[in-house]
Amino acid sequence: MCGITGWVDFTRDLTDEYPLVHAMTETLTARGPDAGGVWLDGHVALGHRRLAVIDVEHGTQPMRTPERGPGDLPRSVISYGGEIYNFRELRAELALLGHRFTTRSDTEVALRAYLEWGAGFVHRLNGMYALAIWDTARDELLLVRDRLGVKPLYYHPTADGVLFGSEPKAILAHPLARAGAGAEELCDALLFLRTPGRVPFRGMRELKPGHLLRVRRDGLSEERYWALESRPHTDDLPTTVATVRDLLDDIVPRQMVADVPLVSLLSGGLDSSTVTALAQRARAADGGRLTTFSVDFTGHTENFRADPIRPTPDGPYALEVARHVGSDHHAIVLDRARLLDPAVRRTVLGAWDLPFNFADLDVSLFLLFAAVREHATVALSGEGADEIFGGYLWFSDPDARRADTFPWLKLGAHRGLDPRSLFHPWFVDGIDLGEYEADLYRTALAEVPRLDGESAQDRRTRELGYLTLTRWLPILLDKKDRMGMASGLEGRVPFCDHRLVEYVFNVPWEMKTFSGQEKALLREAATGLLPESVRRRKKAAYPSIQDPAYDRALITGLTTAAGDAGAPLSHCLDGAAVRRLTGRTATGSLSEFERILVESTVRLDEWLRTYQVELDTGALGAAWPRTA
Repeated sequence: MCGITGWVDFTRDLTDEYPLVHAMTETLTARGPDAGGVWLDGHVALGHRRLAVIDVEHGTQPMRTPERGPGDLPRSVISYGGEIYNFRELRAELALLGHRFTTRSDTEVALRAYLEWGAGFVHRLNGMYALAIWDTARDELLLVRDRLGVKPLYYHPTADGVLFGSEPKAILAHPLARAGAGAEELCDALLFLRTPGRVPFRGMRELKPGHLLRVRRDGLSEERYWALESRPHTDDLPTTVATVRDLLDDIVPRQMVADVPLVSLLSGGLDSSTVTALAQRARAADGGRLTTFSVDFTGHTENFRADPIRPTPDGPYALEVARHVGSDHHAIVLDRARLLDPAVRRTVLGAWDLPFNFADLDVSLFLLFAAVREHATVALSGEGADEIFGGYLWFSDPDARRADTFPWLKLGAHRGLDPRSLFHPWFVDGIDLGEYEADLYRTALAEVPRLDGESAQDRRTRELGYLTLTRWLPILLDKKDRMGMASGLEGRVPFCDHRLVEYVFNVPWEMKTFSGQEKALLREAATGLLPESVRRRKKAAYPSIQDPAYDRALITGLTTAAGDAGAPLSHCLDGAAVRRLTGRTATGSLSEFERILVESTVRLDEWLRTYQVELDTGALGAAWPRTA
């Protein structure tokens, strides 16, 4: 998986800047605990931290070509993180073209593919990746991010070049980068969506999924190399089901390539169970047995309370799938004390670098990954299926479908997840949160690829699918990446293979739900893989702790932030709203959405504090300063 970072300055000699670049690189040690390296020459510096997955003994980075360029320097140098799943096919093709290899790594394949095909090599890659290639002959840095954005990559333009890194912390380790925020950055932090390219640190950018960035003396230029396209779907239902199954039969074994232990995360839901069943088939074909992991909470199954997004507990279904496919299953059981451990929560914030938050889901995922890391280095999981097959409630809920905003924000607001509800109206109006949200929605809708002749229902479903893939899925992929990499665990997501996404994106809604149940198309494609009880199980969200004492502890954190005059958000929080939530926990539990609201607000306050974010009070206008 690894972590990458670097610095280009066309007006300076960076040869003596090793201590600074090394410090930037070391911020990513959790992402790459196995090895680290720095390469400097002239006005470029590349750093790398390695998590060894393929060709463990070799494949160290930054990797240089033996071919020489101007000044007898390496023709090209690469710092790369991720996995290229078709590297063996590319290696064979390049060998026929005369390339010679000294390692078995996918890193060397990527580097030599660039030498052969230039920036166009990205069209040949199947995988998840964030990479930087310095081309000595062109005097150019090329940054590339995978199509769906599974791997993160950030950059910070400077007057004479660029800083970049797998995580913001690597960039912030450089004195040219400051942790600052204005009204737009606070809006980004408060809204539960990700806008491609935007980051809540002023001056910093995210390289958008499916994009590359060229850094030259004459400036920076970002180019899109992949985008979702709308095409007529001409396959009938049996052909569509068979195509989905054929794709999954290829994707899952392809993503199992590794020279280190690999496991599968298994919730007992349709998505992870399908991945697990296919992975076990591939493992059994090699004479092996797959290990699987799930997460649960003390007393959760016994005291389970059903709700609209979690109608059934995961535990019994995960065990049923494990028995059915024959995996070696382990349930990681967590309790309230571990979820509230201050050291763990600081680690989670430090892993994110950003104020995004999924309440106890973040912490439990980190603890699950930490436990899995004791057994393996790579884990398969089911993210992406709900996004492409239409598994979320907002694909079918009439109010969400009619919403003039992002549908999950509409549903969340109805259930207590509205960031406006905890802040004074003058603050919300001062940062212009409503208009900012509306503008982001208009921009996102304008991007949706259209198809002539579509029905109104299919047109709206296409919009919802596009919004979910580009504004919601990135949050989940970031969460999986950050919590996994904080433990040195590489997460792989077969449903995010671009071939599957491209195909299913264009399947009409009536075919995706032909049986009347959500994700009917995937359920049919999984025929013969799973127990019928699991194949037909209604979607259940990732498990969340159900413990009133946990909620009371959260409220304590919120009241502390509201009552501490030195807290960054103290004068912005509405004391009456905080007291109403406090009263709720005195007589019962918070709802799932209220819990996320409380934790996200506390996380924002902690983020402002921990990262010493300099608030641009001029840009905040009427929202700052103000007393309650």
